Amino acid sequence: MIERQDDLVRPEATPEETQFEEKIRPSNFEEYIGQRQAIDALTLAIAAAKKRGDALDHVLLYGPPGLGKTTLAHIVATELGGQLKITSGPAIERAGDLASLLTNLNAGDVLFIDEIHRLSRTVEEILYPAMEDYVIDIMLGKGPSAQSLRLELAPITIIGATTRFGALSGPLRDRFGIVQRLEFYSPVEISSILARTARLMKIQVDDDALAELAARSRLTPRIANRLIRRIRDYAEVHNDGVVDANVLSAAFALLEVDELGLDSADRRVLHTLIDHYNGGPAGVEALAAALSEERQTIEDVVEPYLIQQGLLRRTSRGRMVSEKGYRHLGIVPPHNDSSTAQTSLGLEK
Repeated sequence: MIERQDDLVRPEATPEETQFEEKIRPSNFEEYIGQRQAIDALTLAIAAAKKRGDALDHVLLYGPPGLGKTTLAHIVATELGGQLKITSGPAIERAGDLASLLTNLNAGDVLFIDEIHRLSRTVEEILYPAMEDYVIDIMLGKGPSAQSLRLELAPITIIGATTRFGALSGPLRDRFGIVQRLEFYSPVEISSILARTARLMKIQVDDDALAELAARSRLTPRIANRLIRRIRDYAEVHNDGVVDANVLSAAFALLEVDELGLDSADRRVLHTLIDHYNGGPAGVEALAAALSEERQTIEDVVEPYLIQQGLLRRTSRGRMVSEKGYRHLGIVPPHNDSSTAQTSLGLEK
């Protein structure tokens, strides 16, 4: 079944996609494509920790969703020879939940906390001594008779992942020895990732089709892998499973994903700014209200790629559509000098 068009280029994984990603996930740093700065830093830190016989420093990975934070956590655990335990900030509701997780880990294991910025303050405070001294303090009872119980932990590594680096408290950020931002991938890297996925899925895709897929994948591996699966479905029905230029053109028209990877929801953001606010500036709250969308979705999901592509500008006064954004929609950018607008569109007389 084809997802709603609005979901096709969203970088969050569905449960079904999580299972698929487990099957194609790289198992070591050599297989991992892209993010060379993060890979080099982690490789060095792991080698040094092994040589000293110490636990790896705690790692914080941040950046837009879908760029490989969970995959890196899997590889780090494998390189350390330990087990990986995966949880998320919202899933750890009480201090006892965190204590149970930590006390069941062995030396060299890795605890991966996704959306770590969503930990409650109470749970976060329990995490501090665990990260610093490998101990946790649990309060037993309440009131004057309450007692503190200190439990020692095995030397483990905590890997936190977040899409909202600024939402982390200063004390929590300071306890990570390794902090790496994951960047959007290059088109060449996305093409390589797609080629690997196509081999694993036994899909016939020529180089030109791979390049076109990469161009529409928003520089994000998860979206690239999602699109190639949907393209495969279309090719199996209409072209005996072969993915070529004609299949891509027809499939992307059906999926409403344009040449830059924007879907109808992305274009609606730009059109709303133009139609309701004369292109901006407009505050994110006003924009969210006009779109009937959550502010966090706009800030974490829609904006990063639009800004990265130069279609949207985030200013102190609010969001503004850039000249490139106008041109992408086929609209003449507003200028006091109409000849300048014509020139910028290549329409000079």
